[in-house]
Amino acid sequence: MKREILVSAAPGEHRIALLESGRAAEFRIHRPHSPDGVGDLVLARILTHAAPLAGSFCALPEGATGFLPDSEAKHLEKSARSEGMLLPLRITRAAQGSKGPRLTARVTEEEARLNGTAPALLWRAPHPAARLATRHQAKIRTDSLALAASLRALYSATPVFDDAIETAFEEACSTTVALPGGASISIHPTPALVAIDIDSGPLGPAVNAAALDEVARQIRLRDLAGAILIDAAGLTAKQRAALVPAFAAALDPLARLIGLTGLGLIEVQRARIHPPLHEVMAGPLALALTALREAAREARHRPGARLTLRAGPRLLDALRETPALLNDYAAETGAPLTLEADPNEPRFSIG
Repeated sequence: MKREILVSAAPGEHRIALLESGRAAEFRIHRPHSPDGVGDLVLARILTHAAPLAGSFCALPEGATGFLPDSEAKHLEKSARSEGMLLPLRITRAAQGSKGPRLTARVTEEEARLNGTAPALLWRAPHPAARLATRHQAKIRTDSLALAASLRALYSATPVFDDAIETAFEEACSTTVALPGGASISIHPTPALVAIDIDSGPLGPAVNAAALDEVARQIRLRDLAGAILIDAAGLTAKQRAALVPAFAAALDPLARLIGLTGLGLIEVQRARIHPPLHEVMAGPLALALTALREAAREARHRPGARLTLRAGPRLLDALRETPALLNDYAAETGAPLTLEADPNEPRFSIG
């Protein structure tokens, strides 16, 4: 199977697509000024051991708190991981909701000798595109000269996200996936689980086999994780059970089929490592970065123009809270972006 990794660069954000045989298989968002931390090596201080949770809470750099399961530190003497101790730890799972990052003490001998007097970042993990390239033995192509140099990637003078990839990305950020013939899939994340419903439309129950293939693809594409429940369309329990083996085979290695619930729902558990796409693309910061991307695109067609971004206060506040984002825009376009508050603007406008 031919694989390729595309990195679409914009001020403050890199959108990453893993293509398999020319079709998007995974989307990932990387924000250089606020990376998710997965793979980072940090010096962390043990705060307290929580016996009921079988692990310890740890102080991380910049005031964050992470969790070190006992199973990820059992090779260490208890005295080496007692309260107040500083340890080199690696982040294995990004923060989710109100929970901090997951940590491991399984580091190399050289890394274990690193020390200091306070929590600190010891080593930043490679760019997510580089890690994907290593995992899949795939080449990287990007529309950023700087990234082409740092990632040893192929440079494209035109945007690497063409219309087809942009459409796939927009669909992956939505709650509905249209299927041929009028059928559709609805995907609704909640704090407890992800609910997926197959609507057969005029096609009837025969659509389920093809729909479940697309469900498996969407789970990986969107990096959905945790408990996932899927409701097939109009089938008996026996018919649903017959579809399970093929669906299980279509899931990616991070996902595990649990089986059918008492209500006939297909239950899947998928490991969470990075934040899922719907979380990353929610909130004012995501919209602010979209606005910067569109402003930078407009600036390329109007060299030297000083553009104005009109938007609601929350979007503008998200930009002002991280001045580096506007600095990135100015460095890329050669001119600053003027911000103008408009409480009546439902999204944003550029002029």
